[in-house]
Amino acid sequence: MTPLDDFYLKQEEPAKGVFLALREIILKQDNDITHVLKYGMPFFCYKGKMFCYLWMHKKYKQPYIGIVEGKHFDESFLIQEARSRMKIMLFDANEDLPLKQIEMVVEKALNLYKSGIIKV
Repeated sequence: MTPLDDFYLKQEEPAKGVFLALREIILKQDNDITHVLKYGMPFFCYKGKMFCYLWMHKKYKQPYIGIVEGKHFDESFLIQEARSRMKIMLFDANEDLPLKQIEMVVEKALNLYKSGIIKV
């Protein structure tokens, strides 16, 4: 078992199920997405560049997707907090995931790299 697998196994339900579902949703968006553990967090990279990650919000105790280049996003459901570059998308682990929103955000993040706005 890898340290990356260990991250998911150590999570408590229902957050564990959210993280596992998010992993699958993100990985199926593009064949060039890789999945690595950096800074103790699962990161998703496009052609070697980190574009999003999964983590648990300390204050709200909710799982989230962090968008590395979130400053390029205007969606009202993304939260910036004290970050200058990144934005996050929080999830209530007891509710269904907003699949369309997640796919749209991941696709938009990937397009920043595919279009050349962010260099790979």
